[in-house]
Amino acid sequence: MLNNAFEVVLILAAYLLGSMPFSVWVGKLFYGIDVREFGSGNAGATNTFRVLGKKAGIPVLFMDIAKGILAVALAHFSDFASYSNPLINYQIALGIAAVVGHIFPLFAGFRGGKGVATLLGVVMAVTPIGASVCLLIFLVVFMSFKYISLASMSAGVSFPIVVLTILPHHPPMLIVFSIMVAVLLLITHKKNIQRLLKKQEPKMYLFKTKA
Repeated sequence: MLNNAFEVVLILAAYLLGSMPFSVWVGKLFYGIDVREFGSGNAGATNTFRVLGKKAGIPVLFMDIAKGILAVALAHFSDFASYSNPLINYQIALGIAAVVGHIFPLFAGFRGGKGVATLLGVVMAVTPIGASVCLLIFLVVFMSFKYISLASMSAGVSFPIVVLTILPHHPPMLIVFSIMVAVLLLITHKKNIQRLLKKQEPKMYLFKTKA
């Protein structure tokens, strides 16, 4: 429950922060194209890698992650006590607002990406230990199969398990949030799941070219 109007303003600020479509801006400013018109049609880091390459994809990835981290950091301007459950709840609310902004960006006609990188930033800020374990899972799956979508879903589905089994402290809202993350990633990757089942999902090779 938000205590005052300023905390609502911070939620709106987190949404606007998440709405910054760095992939679209980078594509239009430096390459003269809208990444949403190519590849998967998403305004996110993965499609930026696919359409524009590593030179554009890496900065977009870090900027999208930073959106999630900075959105959660807005909680420091609130009146919630440090390390308290209400603060964690508010951090999660700010993070969700940023992810919604990435998926439905005000500054890009509400046509955004899937929010994976921004969501990673949120998880990193809320629970660094949980983020580290999920990132490790992501890297293992990606390096093994070369599918960004499969790696993202694997890390997301693992998040509730990580929260319940590894984290020493897991407030109820963090458990709910972790389940929401898993469900959201599965929903937003519905088309990827279909392509994976049909063996039509494109692989991504970050460190070497496909033979």
